[in-house]
Amino acid sequence: MCSAEEAALLRLEEVFSATLARVNSLVLQPLLSAAPEPAEPQSRECLRLLQQLHRSSQQLWEVTEESLHSLRERLRHPDSTGLESLLLLRGADHVLQVYTEYIESYTSCIVVQAFQKATKRRSEFWRAQLKSLRQLLSGVGSKCSVGTALIQALRQPLAHHVQQYVLLLLSLADAVPERHPARELVVNAATLFGNLESFMRQALDQAVATQALWHTLSSRQRDVLCIPAHRLLQDSQDVPVTVTPLRAERVMLFDDVLVLLQGHNVHTFDLKLVWVDPGQDGCTFHLLTPEEELSFRAKDPQGQAVWQWKVTQAVCQALRGKKDFPVLGAGLEPSEPPACRCAAHTFRAEGRFCQATYEGEWCRGRPHGKGTLKWPDGQNHVGDFRQGLEHGFGIRLMPQASEDRFDCYKCHWQEGRMSGYGICEYGTEEVYKGYFQEGLRHGFGVLESAPQAARPFRYTGHWEKGQRSGYGIQDDSDRGERYIGMWQADQRHGPGVVVTQAGVCYQGTFHADKMVGPGLLLSEDDSLYEGTFTKDLTLMGKGKITFPNGFTLEGSFGGGAGRGLHTQGVLDTSALPPDLSSICKRQLGLGAFPVQNRWQGVYGPFRDFVAAGCPGDLQEALLGFHVQSSRELRRSQDYLCCARTQPEDVVGRIKDSLAELLRHREPKALQRHLRKALSNSLHPLGKLLQRLMLTFQATYAGVGANKHLQGLAQEEVKQHAQELWASYRGLLRVAFQHKGQALEEEEEEEDAETRDLHVHGLVLPLVLPSFYSELFTLYLLLHEREDSLYSQGITSLSLVPDTKLLEFLEVQKHLWPLKDLTLTTNQRCSLVRDKCFLSATECLQKIMTTVDPREKLEVLERTYGEIEATVSRVLGREHKLPMDDLLPLLIYVVSRARIQHLGAEIHLIRDMMDPIHTGGLYDFLLTALESCYEHIQKEDMRLHRFPGQWDSRELW
Repeated sequence: MCSAEEAALLRLEEVFSATLARVNSLVLQPLLSAAPEPAEPQSRECLRLLQQLHRSSQQLWEVTEESLHSLRERLRHPDSTGLESLLLLRGADHVLQVYTEYIESYTSCIVVQAFQKATKRRSEFWRAQLKSLRQLLSGVGSKCSVGTALIQALRQPLAHHVQQYVLLLLSLADAVPERHPARELVVNAATLFGNLESFMRQALDQAVATQALWHTLSSRQRDVLCIPAHRLLQDSQDVPVTVTPLRAERVMLFDDVLVLLQGHNVHTFDLKLVWVDPGQDGCTFHLLTPEEELSFRAKDPQGQAVWQWKVTQAVCQALRGKKDFPVLGAGLEPSEPPACRCAAHTFRAEGRFCQATYEGEWCRGRPHGKGTLKWPDGQNHVGDFRQGLEHGFGIRLMPQASEDRFDCYKCHWQEGRMSGYGICEYGTEEVYKGYFQEGLRHGFGVLESAPQAARPFRYTGHWEKGQRSGYGIQDDSDRGERYIGMWQADQRHGPGVVVTQAGVCYQGTFHADKMVGPGLLLSEDDSLYEGTFTKDLTLMGKGKITFPNGFTLEGSFGGGAGRGLHTQGVLDTSALPPDLSSICKRQLGLGAFPVQNRWQGVYGPFRDFVAAGCPGDLQEALLGFHVQSSRELRRSQDYLCCARTQPEDVVGRIKDSLAELLRHREPKALQRHLRKALSNSLHPLGKLLQRLMLTFQATYAGVGANKHLQGLAQEEVKQHAQELWASYRGLLRVAFQHKGQALEEEEEEEDAETRDLHVHGLVLPLVLPSFYSELFTLYLLLHEREDSLYSQGITSLSLVPDTKLLEFLEVQKHLWPLKDLTLTTNQRCSLVRDKCFLSATECLQKIMTTVDPREKLEVLERTYGEIEATVSRVLGREHKLPMDDLLPLLIYVVSRARIQHLGAEIHLIRDMMDPIHTGGLYDFLLTALESCYEHIQKEDMRLHRFPGQWDSRELW
């Protein structure tokens, strides 16, 4: 059944709908036709506001008509149409939004005096309309002005209507039973429209106060501040307050900005970027802004409380991006604004950020968190900020003079400067990957030019304050040279080695990029020059040349461009040719560059990271990051972003890695874990190994593949294994610390013997594969002549049948496994090759399938076992071979295995094997293999030196 309140609502809506239609015809339509021509910005703004008010009025009339329709349907069919069908109840929020938009449009017109400006052009018309306007209004005197009548005509019907809404909805709420399904809707609607009534009064009061404010300002100040959206909340002329350090003459708080007037200057502060701090006494409080810290002081605590409360609430309102509803500070949101927020601001004060616009996260007046900085000249920075400065990972694009050329810095920052690991791609196409400190290259880094550069180069090494300093490797592709040595102030300075593509090596002392004093020159044919050079490394002055045949030439050398080499001295031809081993000992750089000092820039960051307990803020800088390519970044400056591996993912991986260390401490488990860690580029140990591989390849690959650098390379591999073991122990210590535990005393104090045991027995076999290709190449080159003689001997011996070779080697005939020789009808024992001791031969060939010295020695041990097994089978009993019997049999097996570069293999095993095997079985077997290798090289083992009891035709 229908209540009287519903019938009253119907009548109220009918009256209001008719009133809106009349106001539209009497007021809004004439106002639009009388609006000033939009020639000036102010006129265009006035017309826009009147058009917006007209649209809002039309929407208000439409929603009133919809409400009328729902009321009529309810009254016409009370039994079938429930109370909740009324638009005022089911769509209260929508209705409220339409009313709110109308109020905001209306108050905006009041603020900029749009009605007064629109009536000036047709003042006679509006005076004639004044009588009709008064009929719409109540309580308006006969002396009411046209402007006042217009304002009241657009306000009074609405205010009266909302007031009646509230009364009728409250009555309806009383009439609806407690448990009625629609009661909650009725109560909600009554509350909303009650709030709307309060909001409307506040909005109108603020608009009128704001309109009155403009008359108290100068024209210049009014032009700056007279904006339709501005609403005055507080004025220092009403509640006095002084501001320092700006010494403002007047302070005005609007709903979106704080304004300080200082003479003709107008200082505005966006409320989204204002933080309120209470003062030390009851009359003071402070405001933090991006570029100023302001101190407000009122005359008394009451004045201070008014200002502080209103500023705080206005900041909350600005951050929410909407007017407070129902009234200022009475919303449901917290009354205290958050310390961290997002906003945009353009810096005006002098400094690095001058004219730059920052958009992102803030905290207490400073950029803090993730954000983007953009300068007018096209410079951009996107990344992490802390306390107003770039701090953390960030990407910066620096425009260059030429069009579409940028320097792209993708790196970590600390207090506004590049610090830690970074990747920089320059507009010149050069790329730097390495460490920074205070904005300059510092520590280990790689700088590489574009391949198509006029003088392509690559530097891998240490930097200090932006210059190459310390140990470093530089390739000069244009000259075909590689410099390995010390640097200072971007120049070669100190001991150094130059290796050329022609295989010539120089070693000496450099000063200001030039070699000074005595030095060495080693040529490809092993000629050795000891003496002085010119700046372009030409022989000059006193010196001595030792030729490969042992002859020496000592005297004075000179020459020049196109004149060849001139010498005056003594040629000594009495010396015997040096043996191959003495030539192999000519290694460069061994005493000049102590191995433990070469790559401190690589070891150092890892040591610091571990010593600090693997902190989260260093993990991404240490382990690197994935970012967009510079081409993608340059393609669109507007959408610059940091697409990289998330730091929190890295932190989680580190925690998992530390936990894994504690679970794998038993020898076999530790070996498996270290192998896995070293092969994982996201693990600290794997990342360290990757960097060490980079330095190793930069030194010894390509031009650096020179036999005279083998000693340097061998030292480095062992040192790297030692550093990796130290890093593992450091990580283990951190893992225990995270668990609140400590290493056991015997583990904490590791002696040198125990350390060497782990380094050579555990770590070196795991890391050697990473360096093996370059390292073994150096061994090949160093022992090339020996291996050449060995290959000739193998070739000769491969032509000899098994029986003839065993006879020549003086292997006792009762040890020959002749029954293994399965012959066809056309074969004789003297014609068969590669059959005897076949299992031992095949076993020895496996020495080439592994890079681990220990595994190679184990292959050798199994080969010895296969030889003994074959002999025991032949004798029909267990037999241990003495050295006199073993050596010839081993020579036979080696000759049949045909292992390429056996000399390089033997020397690598000898140099890299665990010292624990020295003097043991493995040492004995390796010595025996060395003896076989030397025997095969001898001239009397060649084919034409074999005894003549047999005819060479028997071979076939």
